[in-house]
Amino acid sequence: MSKGAHLGAKVRVIRRRQGMTQKQLAELLGISGSYLNLIEHGRRPLPSDLLIKLVTKFQLDLKELGADEDARMVADLLEALSDPIFDEHELNSADVRELVGAHPSMANALLTLYRGYKDSHESAENMALQLLNSADPASEGKGRSRRSASHERSYPPPEEVNDLVRRHNNHFPGLEEGAAKVRRDCRLETTDRYPSMVRYLSQTHGIAVNVVPLGANQGAVRRFDPQRRQLTLSELLPPRSRHFQVAHQIGLLTQSDAMDQVANDRQLTSESSRKLARVVMANYFAGAVLMPYDAVLEAARTTRYDIELLGHRFRTSYEQVCHRLTTLRRPGAEGVPWHFVRVDIAGNISKRFSGSGIRFPRFSGACPRWNVHSAFLTPGNDRVQVERMTDGSTYFCVAKTVRKDGGGYLGSRALHAIGMGCEIQYAKEIVYADGMDLENLQTAVPVGTACRICERMDCEQRAFPPLQSALEVDENARGLSFYAPVQSD
Repeated sequence: MSKGAHLGAKVRVIRRRQGMTQKQLAELLGISGSYLNLIEHGRRPLPSDLLIKLVTKFQLDLKELGADEDARMVADLLEALSDPIFDEHELNSADVRELVGAHPSMANALLTLYRGYKDSHESAENMALQLLNSADPASEGKGRSRRSASHERSYPPPEEVNDLVRRHNNHFPGLEEGAAKVRRDCRLETTDRYPSMVRYLSQTHGIAVNVVPLGANQGAVRRFDPQRRQLTLSELLPPRSRHFQVAHQIGLLTQSDAMDQVANDRQLTSESSRKLARVVMANYFAGAVLMPYDAVLEAARTTRYDIELLGHRFRTSYEQVCHRLTTLRRPGAEGVPWHFVRVDIAGNISKRFSGSGIRFPRFSGACPRWNVHSAFLTPGNDRVQVERMTDGSTYFCVAKTVRKDGGGYLGSRALHAIGMGCEIQYAKEIVYADGMDLENLQTAVPVGTACRICERMDCEQRAFPPLQSALEVDENARGLSFYAPVQSD
């Protein structure tokens, strides 16, 4: 498909989103309706002056018209269509690219439909589990808990907020400026920031901060009572987490306008998405308060992105440092563009951000060859790896497990693995790459996004047949995996 056809389809999507007819948009752009019709159907290119008018009139982000957005939608749609329910339809990547290029709204609708199917399928499974548990009194509480969690779960909001963060490249100048102002107002110093922030809340906002024993906060590690003007923190929180939660609350109190400006994005389609976006923005603000942009960028460059050392310097956790490193994208003062992923021991992805350009799966499990999974084999140790994707892009990655603080001897502690990575060209700037042969890419570990959309047939860890190839079974021969073909004699 030509570039003109690609942009023409995007113009049609934008016009329909605005609820305009071709005649109305043509008049707004100062062209004839017939000319606009030709542009929308890819028969005429979109001139640069009309592109500028579109962006200006509707306050568009140029990224919405870029090929990168199409590539992301193609990847997401390919992953969705890799579900076994589509096996009989013999779909391929060329069909998907053509659909996304010519009919992006249709492609997006198909993604929305698939998300709804996945949500309904899981709800049905939970309902069946509830019916089974109802026959077993000992399981009644577990069934009720699962049902409640399923009822409260909302699949679209996390995805919408993830996309929002990605569109902003995980950098929010308004919150950076707000954090710098709060640091000045608090007279915040790294050595005594907790009492400084507590004093600021008391003197400026009339809010008292108290640390309460386990069980006194109804299970919350942070709870703010606006009527009593009281912020309570659980004793379970170590100092670095108390600092973060106090800074988070200051963000909610002082950065409402900046947060609303982000959360009112038209692509956040529900109140749940907007509330979640505010929480994410408050977390961003807390990181910016505890780790000032210029200071953390200089320290990152000086230490060559030694995450543990940066945590000691700024008195923050490993995960907090990783998050902050992904936000260093100020034009003219940029750090290494990182991707970030957090997985649990079952392989579920609970957080992700692709600053490096790597593709993360949305609907299925990630490739088992990613080193973030192998981090669980050596808890607490750094795992480094050079990974090469099926499209030839190569990344340097470091992973490590982190354990959440628990509630004493009887309390459980969640174990996660944090994965960070960047394009191979930045690896020399990173201490974890010392001693590795970065020039010999033949030693890179071949990885994919997810099994069903990965083209590598020689993978011993393949769990499903690929979307692009028909399943071939030979009862007399076995390959590296059940789905890996073998050569005939």
